[in-house]
Amino acid sequence: MLSRTVDPPVCALYIAHMSQSDSNDQIELDLKKLEVRVEELIRACSQLKSENSSLKVQQEGLVAERTALIEKTELARTRVEAMIGRLKAMETDS
Repeated sequence: MLSRTVDPPVCALYIAHMSQSDSNDQIELDLKKLEVRVEELIRACSQLKSENSSLKVQQEGLVAERTALIEKTELARTRVEAMIGRLKAMETDS
């Protein structure tokens, strides 16, 4: 059986290369995780923009509805006040 000995400088280079390779693998893994997270954030941002646009349209509709209801309320108040005035006038005439 042959016994092989590894020259110490060659062994050191191999270990350094393996460490660097492991380090590169870790960097690649970290970059992939970062890429996935950025893609998730882009999707979330897009969804939030869409929701924001929808909410703005909804808000505009509600503001218009509120304005119309205020106008109707004022019209009803004016009519009721006019009726009360006529009723009081009828009381004093009687």
